[in-house]
Amino acid sequence: MIRRHFFLIVAAVFLLLMIVGGAIKLVAGDKGPAAKGPGGAGGRAAAVSQAVVATRPFVDRIDVLGVAKGRQSVTITSNTTEMVTSVRFRDGQRVAKGQILVELKAGEEDAGLIEANARLAQAEREYTRWKTLADRGIAPRATAEQYLAALETARAGVTAAGARKLDRVIRAPFSGVVGLSDVTAGTLIQPGSAIVSLDDTATIRVDFRIPDRYLPVLSEGSPIAARPDAYPDEVFTGRIALLDSRIDAATRAITARAEFPNGSGRIKPGMLMRVTIEHGGRDGLAVPEAAVQFESDQAFVFVIARKDEGLAARKQAVTVGVTQNGFVEITGGLKAGDRVVGDGLNRIQDGQGVRVGGGRPPAGQAAPAVRAAR
Repeated sequence: MIRRHFFLIVAAVFLLLMIVGGAIKLVAGDKGPAAKGPGGAGGRAAAVSQAVVATRPFVDRIDVLGVAKGRQSVTITSNTTEMVTSVRFRDGQRVAKGQILVELKAGEEDAGLIEANARLAQAEREYTRWKTLADRGIAPRATAEQYLAALETARAGVTAAGARKLDRVIRAPFSGVVGLSDVTAGTLIQPGSAIVSLDDTATIRVDFRIPDRYLPVLSEGSPIAARPDAYPDEVFTGRIALLDSRIDAATRAITARAEFPNGSGRIKPGMLMRVTIEHGGRDGLAVPEAAVQFESDQAFVFVIARKDEGLAARKQAVTVGVTQNGFVEITGGLKAGDRVVGDGLNRIQDGQGVRVGGGRPPAGQAAPAVRAAR
């Protein structure tokens, strides 16, 4: 019994000593980093890359979205219900204006045209006979005039029969490229049913809307560039062909139309186009995008400044302009030659000690950054 109590007491004393030792270590650990030099509140100095504020060229641009469409585009349809007897095109074929695309069954129309021509011939003979008699004074002039009216009616009948015949022959209204079609001989066409699409793609049009405040920098004939989403690395150049005559009262925007040569046919109607209009350039101070941090509507950078025997990151509010080619324009808060933390801002606190060279500087900043550090 005594032995068991002795072991319990020893175990309790040992546990108490462990707790006291741990507390002493914890207190000593909390005091340690605060005594260290330039690390300050952040402990040991953080390794960062730096970028030097320098001047870069910037271009003022208007970026908008538009949808490509052919100079002329139409979906070929029929205005009558009839069966297709012949298809005169191939999918994707380039066709000329007036070329026959589809022929519809026209037996009744052919017969009607023959009948109308026969009536016209008969009306011409009767009018000629009665006009001759009237000129000789043998027949009344009124009778000749009645046969003249019958002649004009017969001529109108021939015209109407010919029009009904033409409705059975569908032609291309302009030169262009036809799309895909499921229509074949034997298909029954209904009024308004799509037969095939036809697009004139030699020139592509792109309509887009621009706020009216940009009107002073827009003019017909001005150069313009566009990147289709299908070819993000390819730029197509064109011109502003036309500005709308009205500004939308609700959106305060004006519609502009651009035209792009498309001899290669690479731009297809319906493509999404990212249109860019350049309207001036300037030189401004810049830092890499990764060096700028945003909090709500305010932008910040961490300026690398001297502190005691080392370097520290100081949070600095800046005013920014445009962002182009991976760089942000700085319009206020910095001056040329200032050094800022290049990236990894989420690991830095205001006033934290830093050491330069722990990371890879952004492209285009390596050489000046190293020279500034030296």
